Amino acid sequence: MRIAIDAMGGDNAPEVTVEGGLAAATEWKDTEIVLVGDRSRIEPLLKGKQVPSNLTIRHASEIIDAEDEPVRAVRRKKDSSMVVAGRMVKEQEADAMISAGNTGALMTTGLLVVGRMEGIERPALAPMIPTLDDLGVLALDLGANMDAKPEHLAQYAQMGSLYRQKVHNIAEPRVGLLNVGTEAGKGNELTKLAYPLLEQLPIRFVGNVEARDVLTGSCDVLVCDGFAGNILLKALEGTAGAIFSLLREQFNKSLKTKLAAAMLMPELRGLKNKLDYTEHGGAPLLGLSGLVVKSHGSADTNAVKNAVRQARIALQNRLVESISKEISGK
Repeated sequence: MRIAIDAMGGDNAPEVTVEGGLAAATEWKDTEIVLVGDRSRIEPLLKGKQVPSNLTIRHASEIIDAEDEPVRAVRRKKDSSMVVAGRMVKEQEADAMISAGNTGALMTTGLLVVGRMEGIERPALAPMIPTLDDLGVLALDLGANMDAKPEHLAQYAQMGSLYRQKVHNIAEPRVGLLNVGTEAGKGNELTKLAYPLLEQLPIRFVGNVEARDVLTGSCDVLVCDGFAGNILLKALEGTAGAIFSLLREQFNKSLKTKLAAAMLMPELRGLKNKLDYTEHGGAPLLGLSGLVVKSHGSADTNAVKNAVRQARIALQNRLVESISKEISGK
């Protein structure tokens, strides 16, 4: 299999994308890793290192920046690393692409370059949210589409359920609908109309799930519109960051608390790792005709490597083909 990495996308590119790609190519010899980007900036980062034969470079002269307007950038910067990687997937030169770049531009690349899957109206961004039981919850949509129709949420539920089956080997994933209460009649017009549609699907629908129950592992797939989902994600990220800041402040107050911190350090590191997004690799854009994975904008080497691992599993289990078959009925 061949996986294209947008080497110029992300806050720490191209250093971490090149390092992550190199680490992935070194570990998985059966996978060709293609670093897509400015050759003059990529090659010096590989100089003096043992580069395996399954790591190659595809030159792309332009870069889509975080500040670029997505649609304009994708249409005008046709030789950008992101667009070239998307075109490789479209033209079957690559089986998947990974990017830590501009999320809006990646969504636009998915729609305009890679293309939508037949039968899918709105592809969804589906990151993993860490949970207390270590299994995590796949949440979609968390930002690709701010508005959604009930039918879109039904498609998200189907795609999310298949993803957890194929990639995480969960036989019957529990699918929940993000809402303000657990009763069937709760919520706004969108969730009230979506609820009966989810009940009719061939999935294990467990009903409405409140935001406070997400981290306890109440479901394996969480369905919501992109507006509510993105607020949920940012609130959880902010809360986790604030808790660790408060702990650091308390542990630095005196010699006694510093000694306590030293004793608790292994447990605290374990807690931090449990909430670490880099362990999950990235968020797939489900509903496209090819596999596209969005890595976190501040992804480090480990996150890039884990995104490759995630893409490999999805490809091995024919995720895109399975979703297409389920949605189209063919």
